[in-house]
Amino acid sequence: MVVAAPSSGSGKTTVATGLMAALRARGLAVSPHKVGPDYIDPGYHALAAGRPGRNLDPWLVGEERVAPLFLHGAAGCDVAVVEGVMGLFDGKGDSDFASTAHVARLLDAPVVLVVDAARQSRSVAAVVHGFATFDPRVRVGGVVLNRVASDRHEELCRAALGAAGVPVLGAIRRDDAVATPSRHLGLVPAAEREAEAVRAVERLGALVTRSCDLDGLMRLATAAPALAATAWDPATASALTGPAWDAAKEGARVEERASVVVAVAGGAAFTFGYAEHVELLRAAGADVAAFDPLRDEKLPDGTAAVVLGGGFPEVYAAELAANEPLRAQVASFGGPIAAECAGLLYLCEELDGRRMCGRVPGRARMTGRLTLGYRDAVALKDSPLTRAGERFHGHEFHRTTVEHAGEPLFRSRGGGPDGHGDPLVTASYLHLHWAGSPDLAHRLVSSSRSPSVLR
Repeated sequence: MVVAAPSSGSGKTTVATGLMAALRARGLAVSPHKVGPDYIDPGYHALAAGRPGRNLDPWLVGEERVAPLFLHGAAGCDVAVVEGVMGLFDGKGDSDFASTAHVARLLDAPVVLVVDAARQSRSVAAVVHGFATFDPRVRVGGVVLNRVASDRHEELCRAALGAAGVPVLGAIRRDDAVATPSRHLGLVPAAEREAEAVRAVERLGALVTRSCDLDGLMRLATAAPALAATAWDPATASALTGPAWDAAKEGARVEERASVVVAVAGGAAFTFGYAEHVELLRAAGADVAAFDPLRDEKLPDGTAAVVLGGGFPEVYAAELAANEPLRAQVASFGGPIAAECAGLLYLCEELDGRRMCGRVPGRARMTGRLTLGYRDAVALKDSPLTRAGERFHGHEFHRTTVEHAGEPLFRSRGGGPDGHGDPLVTASYLHLHWAGSPDLAHRLVSSSRSPSVLR
């Protein structure tokens, strides 16, 4: 089932995360998913379901991969819960492309509409009626009322919705105890809150258990028809295809060679990443080793390539700067480095006046401006992951800026010039989902094996 809402702030994350936890507590295997590129909500989903939270984004991976990626994540599960993004029909630009409704159609999945009932009663039925009839291809199978004030308030809302013919599958009272702390880019990631985040998810599960009709929600989910698609497979997706993997010209397939170690940054400062990236790296022949730039003073033994994903280095700039041994090793590292957003900032000379690695000629700083949106980007030069002239679908999400001294790596519609590229470094604000471009994992692994790169 897809958990959607008329607008952001209605309570989708509360209901979706709580529902995952509640169903898991019943002994069900729950597959957690998130519409769109967001990294933070899937972290809470993973805590609730005990499985990796996975994103479903038609812009990043292509419409044709949404159902296969869903089936890959949901393999072996009893039920899948998909949290939507923004309002049900809000998509890229003035269309509903990559919207929650778009993904619900691609999955042929019923929608549970979470409606903020605060400051309204009978009008709730008009809102639900509008959303249920706006697009007949989207099936709104039930409503969960959120922020209900009292028994009387609930009675009025239920009576109005009964007349509208849409079943009420839950009514959640106002409860400040389940609020999750936020900061400049949204919720504080679960990985930064650790035990506190676990307790928060447990509270959400208890809230949904006592407030929602779990049996009714399960009946709705089991009414979803089977999908005709074939589950996505990282080994198949990363198979050699023509010129996409440059190392193919050398003759041997990746799986026929000794594996290499790809170090992937983690810890509190680097919490953003898609589960499929690690799966694709392994399928390309890599041993993936995690490291924490806040705590580890050296890269994992045998590291041949480094991945620096997204996160919040601006929050931990002092700690990152204080880890001089690791910064020095990254600065002199002789293998390929793939860096996105937080990774770009870490590779710069400075971040908010604090010394970083110095691999990218530029200084980064916090600003008051939010840069957010999908990007259609063209690579301007070759780098470990890019070839000049290639087009990539990605997204940006940050409140920092980089005063870059070199030529940009990408130019995108709506985003302008961005990033730094050279034979060893791919670094930019652009977040990519490698399932949409599986050649990227091959390129990183194969370039790490090149004698001209390793030194």
